[in-house]
Amino acid sequence: MPNTINQNEINMLRTELELLMRERQALLKVAGIAAGLIAEMDSHDLPISTVEAADLLATSINGLSEETLQDALIAVNAAIVE
Repeated sequence: MPNTINQNEINMLRTELELLMRERQALLKVAGIAAGLIAEMDSHDLPISTVEAADLLATSINGLSEETLQDALIAVNAAIVE
């Protein structure tokens, strides 16, 4: 049957999916920690080059979807304080 996925292909896909999910979890932790760091920074005490790097990071974090940002904060046991 040419349209049937064999067990080896299923196992390969399962392995790849598990790898991607582990990588996603690691990236969520990085994003969550970065968001926490940015939230705690006082830009008045930093050199301009550091402020520029932090701004670039903050812009990237702000580009995440709300769901992904929430997942990132949950991954590091953090929360948005308004």
